[in-house]
Amino acid sequence: AASKTPRHPVLKKRDDFEDVLEERRRSSDLRYALRCYTPTLYKGLVPCKASMLKTIVLQSDHLQYVIKQVSSESGDSTECVAEEASLILDEMAHRLQLSTIRFFAFTLSKAFKRLFRSVCVNEEGIQRLQQAVQEHPVVLLPSHRSYMDFLMMSYLLYMYDLPLPVIAAGMDFMSMKFVGEMLRMSGAFFIRRSFGGDKLYWAVFSEYVKTMLRNGYAPVEFFLEGTRSRTCKSLTPKTGLLNIVMEPFFKGALFDVNLVPVSISYERILEESLYARELLGVPKPKESTSGLLKARRVLSEDYGSMHVYFGHPVSLRSLAEGKINRSQYNLLPRYIPQKPRVDTHEFLNDAAFRLVRIQEENMVLKPWVLIATLLLQNPDGLELSFLTEQTDWLRHLALAFGAFLDWPDHEACSEVISCSLALHRHLLSVSAGHVQLNVTDAPQVETTPEEAVFHRAVVVLSCASYRNQILHVFLRPALLAVAMQSANSNRKDDVYNCFNFLRNMFSNEFILCPGDSIQDFEEACYLLMKHGVLQVLEHEIVMSASGHSTLAFLCSVLDPFLQGYQVVCRYLCEETNENLTEKDFIPAVRSFALKLILAGRLKCCEALSSDLQKNALAALLRLKAVRKVKVGDQVTLKVNKIAVNSLEDTLGKSNVNQNSWCSSMAMLK
Repeated sequence: AASKTPRHPVLKKRDDFEDVLEERRRSSDLRYALRCYTPTLYKGLVPCKASMLKTIVLQSDHLQYVIKQVSSESGDSTECVAEEASLILDEMAHRLQLSTIRFFAFTLSKAFKRLFRSVCVNEEGIQRLQQAVQEHPVVLLPSHRSYMDFLMMSYLLYMYDLPLPVIAAGMDFMSMKFVGEMLRMSGAFFIRRSFGGDKLYWAVFSEYVKTMLRNGYAPVEFFLEGTRSRTCKSLTPKTGLLNIVMEPFFKGALFDVNLVPVSISYERILEESLYARELLGVPKPKESTSGLLKARRVLSEDYGSMHVYFGHPVSLRSLAEGKINRSQYNLLPRYIPQKPRVDTHEFLNDAAFRLVRIQEENMVLKPWVLIATLLLQNPDGLELSFLTEQTDWLRHLALAFGAFLDWPDHEACSEVISCSLALHRHLLSVSAGHVQLNVTDAPQVETTPEEAVFHRAVVVLSCASYRNQILHVFLRPALLAVAMQSANSNRKDDVYNCFNFLRNMFSNEFILCPGDSIQDFEEACYLLMKHGVLQVLEHEIVMSASGHSTLAFLCSVLDPFLQGYQVVCRYLCEETNENLTEKDFIPAVRSFALKLILAGRLKCCEALSSDLQKNALAALLRLKAVRKVKVGDQVTLKVNKIAVNSLEDTLGKSNVNQNSWCSSMAMLK
């Protein structure tokens, strides 16, 4: 059960960093790639050859059981089904070869030195990982913001003489001739994005992963979020692969599993403008070797620094203690598939959220995320002197709330800001000491009003991807700040009810651990009280005389999300016909939001984001204000307009009240 004592994020001790590129800039990349590589393996095992691994999987009791089951259900012979299983495994399996790893070590050293000023790694985290891989099988769980993530992970493990991971990768990469096979030979195993009801595919996949884990042949690596986050916010975790790696422990085949969350952060994201365009409906470029070659021009750009933080290994045994009754798994032989029970499913979900929260808390934040946050809240721009003053104020607020901020120790604030503005100059215009987002300089050719809005939205969403990186720091205090305005009351119960409503509404948008509502509320109260913003009495919450500007800022943090969700609600109430399909929903909402922007009724370009629209729909479905109905081959959305209208009104109250706060904040400037 969740503790009701608020966490104290400020007190968290974090490791120091080392720049791994420093040595690479001084010595030969070829000598480095060809050096002696002798990783310490789990229980001193000899690495297993790919052919042997395939034999073990195909002959396993679990897969043999499923082959017979599928044969019985389909009428095909067991030999025929077994052959299909073998073909699935051939398509899926990695073929890790040290020669390929050495090739990548050489080429990535060259590339990383061109792309990044520094790649900083916490050495204490590496030492903990070196110990963990010898004790129990290891699962690496990196955050996922860029294609660079899994390349960097393998590069670092090779650098520190750690066993190379086997990495779950999407089938998209298979279409990249040569590169797809190179990735396979560097440890990638390829899985379909969706299995549907394919029982045989699921059995081959799960047995393959569990065999690698049970025998400790290599750390298994996958992304809890399932895909790259186009918004740079953490995504709601997927639990399918997590269930697979936990099952050998549940069934007693493993004493323990070490889960290692890894936080990877970028000062400037390589896919920044691609992500913004994807969120505005431009199709994602297909992975291809020719596309990779065309992307070589990124090597001439400066992407600043990169930080990789290896978190403390989380013992699955400790995590499950008192929460999972493992004896239930002894009722059937281990090889017989079992669907996760309700308590197991709840445990998986809770564990996944907590692991993503650890990733968030260990994410290193650069000064630019603070600047981006302020510029988004001030679309008309700020004088450089005032921006410097506000950034310094925000830096102290973020640190008070426990942010992991990488701020140069001995540099003047003005110098730090000047360097950040230079790195992100493509998003900015700086003129006569005035700084604003580059939202007015549309391309030189004549554009339509729609194209001008698109150009502006690309810049805003690109900038928002940096602001989003610090949202987890401000989220709980921001929910409390908006709740205080929405409640229009000082009574603690009233404020908590509004906080809980907002938390529930936004639980698809942010990482909010299920069942932690009271803990989150108390944490928000603690942080704001400690910072002198609030007084929290037994039955009342009262704003202090000096708390006005802090609460106004926190309200503004959530403003784009409140406005975006209101736009979705308004669309569903005003525009929906009876045959709105799920497939047509996002293009239709985007078109509706665009009309509002062109008519001057909406200024928030973030309302055009498909990610926000999708999360808003998920919230409305969860709250039963909208339901899905299957009609033929299509899924239709049925809208309860009374319920949606009521939700829009409640969100509107939060927004109206906070707008009055923010206008008074503007007067202070």
